Amino acid sequence: MRNSSENNFILEFTEEQELIRNTIRDFGNERIKPEFMKYDENQEFPADIMREIGELGFMGILVPEKYNGAGLSYIEYALVVEELAVIDPAISLSLAAHNGLCTNHINLFANESQKEKYLPLLASGKQIGAWALTEPSSGSDAAAMQTTAVKSGNKYILNGTKNFITHGGVGSIAVVMAVTDKGKKKKGISAFIVEKGTEGFKVGKKENKLGMRASETTQLIFENCEVSEENLIGIEGEGFTQAMKILEGGRISIAALSVGLAQGCFNSALQYSKERHQFNRPLSDFQGIQFKLTEIATDIEAARLLTYKAASMKNEGKNINKEAAMAKLFASEAATRAANEAVQIFGGYGFVKDYPVEKFYRDVKLLTIGEGTSEINKIVIARDFLNG
Repeated sequence: MRNSSENNFILEFTEEQELIRNTIRDFGNERIKPEFMKYDENQEFPADIMREIGELGFMGILVPEKYNGAGLSYIEYALVVEELAVIDPAISLSLAAHNGLCTNHINLFANESQKEKYLPLLASGKQIGAWALTEPSSGSDAAAMQTTAVKSGNKYILNGTKNFITHGGVGSIAVVMAVTDKGKKKKGISAFIVEKGTEGFKVGKKENKLGMRASETTQLIFENCEVSEENLIGIEGEGFTQAMKILEGGRISIAALSVGLAQGCFNSALQYSKERHQFNRPLSDFQGIQFKLTEIATDIEAARLLTYKAASMKNEGKNINKEAAMAKLFASEAATRAANEAVQIFGGYGFVKDYPVEKFYRDVKLLTIGEGTSEINKIVIARDFLNG
C-alpha cells in the first residue's frame, strides 16, 4: 500500500499483504463457513475459531513482535477484518474488538511493565480482551459516564456499570474507563486494566441481539472493585483522550468490516442471480437486477478506497479524525444498502436462514451504530470542515 504523492492515493497491495489476505480468506472458507450459522443460532462465542486465528498470528496484528505480536500495520489489520467479514461479520467483529480496542489501548498507552504482562497473552489469543466505555446512561455522550474510580491508598475503588461490552463474559482482561475527578468532566476520566476474577468485578446481563450473535455482548458491573494503582494506564485524566484515539482507529476496523459484509452480500447475490431462473432466463439477464448489483459493486469500491486511505494515513501518523469518520460512515451505510438489495434479489429466499444474506441483513445494522453512530460521525466530519 502506498501514496504516490501527498494527495494521490493508490490502492496497491504488496505481496506480503496479498499473502495475508489469501491466508485469512482460505481459513474463513475452510473453518468458518461450514459452521457460522451454528454459532449464530446458539449465540455461541467461537472460542476454538478464535484460538486458531491466534495461532495464525492475527490476534495481535498491531502488537510489536517483542510482545509476541505480528507487528503489522493498519493495512493488514483492515485486510484481515474485511476478509473475515465476507464469511461471518460476527467473528470479524470479535477479532476487530480484541485487536483494536482492549489490546491496542494497552499497546498504545500502557507502560512497559503493563505491556510485558498483558500483551503476549492477548496477542497469542490465549486471553480475550474487552474494552469498557459505554454505560446505560452514556453512549454517544461518553463524557457523561457515571462509573467512578476513587483513590484509596495504593488502590482505586471502582463502582458502576458498563453496557454493550464486547467479550464482557469471555474476556479475561478489560480496559475500563472511569471517572477519577468529577469536577474535570471528560478531563477527569482515567483508564484501568481490570483482570477477570478481581473481587467486585462481575459480568451482568448477556444481550440477546438482533445480529452479530456469535460476538458476545454483556454488561460489566463494578461493586467496590479494588484495582491496584499499577493498573492505571498512563496518568489520571488521560482516559477520555486515550479512548477517542482508540475509537479513531476502531472506525477503520468497522469500515473494513462493512466493506467485507457488503462484499459477502454481492458475492451471494451475484451467484444466486446467475443460478436462479424466472421466465426461462437467469435473474442476471434482467436489467433491474443488473442495476442493483452494479450499485452494490460501486459502493464497495468507493468504501474500500476510503477505508484503505484512512488506514494508510494512520500508518503514516497523520491526523485521520475526518478520514476515519468518512470511511466508517460511508462504508457502514453502503453495507446497509448492499444487505437490503441482496435480500431483495433473493426474494422470498432472502427472508429465510438457508441463505447467508438473511444473516448479513441482521448483522449489518450494528455497523451504523458501533464506534460512533452515523449521526456522530457526521458531526465529526462537519466539525472538521467548519473549524478547519
